[in-house]
Amino acid sequence: MHMWKWPSAAEQVSYRALIVDDSQSQRMLQRTILQGLGFEVAEAVDGAEALRQIAEHDFDVILMDKNMPVMDGDQACREIRQTLGNVLVPICMVTASSDDAELERSLKAGATDFIRKPFSETEYAARVVRAAQSKRVTDQLDSAEAFMFALARMVEAKDVNTGDHCSRLQHLSRVFGARLGLSESELQTLWRGGVLHDLGKLGIPDAILLKRGPLTAEEWVVMKTHPQIGANLCASLSSMRATVPIILYHHEAWNGSGYPHGLQGEAIPYLARVFQIIDIYDALSNARPYKPAMSNDEVVQVLTDEMNRGLRDPQLTTAFIELVREAPQSLIVPKRQEKYLDEQIFEQIMSARVQVTGRSTA
Repeated sequence: MHMWKWPSAAEQVSYRALIVDDSQSQRMLQRTILQGLGFEVAEAVDGAEALRQIAEHDFDVILMDKNMPVMDGDQACREIRQTLGNVLVPICMVTASSDDAELERSLKAGATDFIRKPFSETEYAARVVRAAQSKRVTDQLDSAEAFMFALARMVEAKDVNTGDHCSRLQHLSRVFGARLGLSESELQTLWRGGVLHDLGKLGIPDAILLKRGPLTAEEWVVMKTHPQIGANLCASLSSMRATVPIILYHHEAWNGSGYPHGLQGEAIPYLARVFQIIDIYDALSNARPYKPAMSNDEVVQVLTDEMNRGLRDPQLTTAFIELVREAPQSLIVPKRQEKYLDEQIFEQIMSARVQVTGRSTA
């Protein structure tokens, strides 16, 4: 059981709340309390307006009045959970009702807590801050996200040909992303893409995924569905919003000949174009049972040929080739004292499975 504590100065600056109430005096009262805690505060006068704001912005907590015109609090909760697919944001129902049946209906609609009117400032602050703290933790690594990371590592573990592909991509993402001057959030997105880009291969039958020889035309149709499957798995997680385009589009081609949607040129999201270059580099520069590892010179030649054929973003490919030539040592994954978090999660799950079943899955 977690004890609530008053937020520190560092915690106070980052939370974002949405107050949904048709009463201006109620919105003003709640805004005053939250701004005193350092929250950024947005307001909506009914559920319909709240949905528009939630679709466009991330919030750490939503304070929802139950009885409102146009769309009441219960209906708004259902829309947030079902239509918008936002299952993680805390929704505190702020209501004068003490009817147990009414409160149960709100819980079933998607509310996570209740604040009864009239409320004390201390109780209100404690409940809202606790909800926002919980949301921020889940955004950093919620249980569903941890599960996705573990599943992605399981995909990698199934195919012994790939080796430690995810960890190498995480390193390459940092190196090439820094070279391009990406922000810390963009580097984090690339890092996540390194783990999750092939998550959709969970939906590909092993007979196709692990086939030794070339795939038939029919098998390729199935294989090419893995980006969409992976994107669908991650789409409902707000913390994955920026990573989904990498998962979905990392097999697109500059000239439009890629898949799954045949996007062309700058219609392919920028980070997906960055990622596909490091993905290709890693696949070529490491040995597989069916091919030896290529030297950097050989990889550069392949990338140059693909760029000239219109398959890769010429500006990004040129930048990566310059990196390979100028700082080849930076592309070598250093020995790490600590495992990446997704590796730790995967190993914990595998260890638990061994304890339960008495055997490994290797």
